[in-house]
Amino acid sequence: MRLRSRLHRWDKRLFKAVAKAHLPGLEGVLPPLSRAADNWVLWGVISGGLAFTGRRRLRRAATRGMLAISLASPLANLAGKPAFKRKRPLADMLPLSRVLKTPLSASFPSGHSAAAAAFATAVAMEAPRRVSVPVGVVAGAVCFSRVYTGVHYPGDVLAGAAIGVAAGLFTRWLWPRAGEAVLVLRKTPPRAAVREEREDPPASADQPE
Repeated sequence: MRLRSRLHRWDKRLFKAVAKAHLPGLEGVLPPLSRAADNWVLWGVISGGLAFTGRRRLRRAATRGMLAISLASPLANLAGKPAFKRKRPLADMLPLSRVLKTPLSASFPSGHSAAAAAFATAVAMEAPRRVSVPVGVVAGAVCFSRVYTGVHYPGDVLAGAAIGVAAGLFTRWLWPRAGEAVLVLRKTPPRAAVREEREDPPASADQPE
């Protein structure tokens, strides 16, 4: 309990530091970006854009990204929040232009951060850097915006991001990357060949030919 109480105090201090920060140019960007990430809308739009290119790697990145979110979001929202039931921070020290409507759900972990990290991790596994890096920057901005707009403590965001990264990596086991799948297929002998080996044992040296 002492450790949990100490972590909560540090979390509140970090939240207050972010609340007092004024980042020129971002106060008009981060709140709308945070709202755009509601209900996976932002990631659905990006995923659709990747799929629309018609390039195989980007289509796989789009599919893997949405698969990762479908794993991370229930873990954070349906399992994590009811388990911890942490109250949302008070945003009374934030400027009104930054404050979002406080969600009714619990604060820990951050579902938005889980979805953002899951999508970015999954896309990075398939897409080239010129695509995965900008997606990662957007995901990081969404995570930061959850604290900057007063709806989450930093600890909520870190926990949600950890869930998202784990979910993104887990998709590699559920759905191997293209190169890995080819290697698995090459190493796996055809079923017909295996059946023939079992049914026709090698002839003995004593048998006449």
